[in-house]
Amino acid sequence: MPTAPHTGPLAGRRPPPQRRGRWGEHGLAWAFLLPSLVVFVLFIGYPLGRTIYLSGHANDLFGAPSRYVGMKHYTDLLTSADFGRTLVTTGLFTLITVVPGVLGALVLVLLLENRIRGVRLLRSAFALPFAFSVASASVVFAVFFNPASGVLNGLLSQVGLGPVGWLTDSRYALLSVAVTTVWMNLGYNVLVLSAGIGSIPGEVVEAARIDGASGLRLARSITVPMLGPNLFFLTVVSTVHALQSFGQIHILTKGGPDGSTRTLVYSVYEKAFAYGSSDFGTASAQAVVLLVVVLACTAVQFGVLERKVHYA
Repeated sequence: MPTAPHTGPLAGRRPPPQRRGRWGEHGLAWAFLLPSLVVFVLFIGYPLGRTIYLSGHANDLFGAPSRYVGMKHYTDLLTSADFGRTLVTTGLFTLITVVPGVLGALVLVLLLENRIRGVRLLRSAFALPFAFSVASASVVFAVFFNPASGVLNGLLSQVGLGPVGWLTDSRYALLSVAVTTVWMNLGYNVLVLSAGIGSIPGEVVEAARIDGASGLRLARSITVPMLGPNLFFLTVVSTVHALQSFGQIHILTKGGPDGSTRTLVYSVYEKAFAYGSSDFGTASAQAVVLLVVVLACTAVQFGVLERKVHYA
């Protein structure tokens, strides 16, 4: 016979969870997180804290912190005309690398969507720059921009024009470095946008074609809006990469001529390491300013551009 339901004071109450099992789950979770936490503290947390510490201290001849100076390094930077010029150069370099890099990759991907012969070969060719390192690509463009034997000046001589100091003239140096940077980033941008186009549902494109959309209208109404998340991702990542660019500037121009290619990252290098310098206090303050600039640009992009992104 079935037993009568329990009607005592503990009726309906669930048994308490086992503490040993709960603590065991927490311990297992922390065990999985521990390697990531150690890496974060060693390679992000400690360097960031050390940078902030050094930015508030003067240093001796060997770079060791000597005395606390508070916000002096920051006030000196904000009142320095050279630092203002460096910020302008950094902003201009970011603008002329991010916009052409993202839009150029978008145009190439849209053109490669047409049914033409050898399209797979063209896609591989446009994605090839992604395989080049910063050093190798910079060396290639150093030969390309060489004022005496460079390919570009050779082409100019064929049409009766004189040689141009692409890397030695302050009017062209920043543009030359920007062209190199755009070329290096083009392969990655093409790959990301090609993957985005491949993820667009075929029935959406087919329905648009049935409605009469084709060519520019199809790209404007369907393809580009559906690529919104990819374009937004590339814009944010390209901006961060441009603000942190160093290798191509160091190989091609070393911040010159006359500081025309001295970005904020390269200025940090000059203050801390170049030419026997060890002004770690000023360099650390510039690094903190760079971090603030990166965070501000990212916040603005997420606050403005992401609102216009269409997530399928």
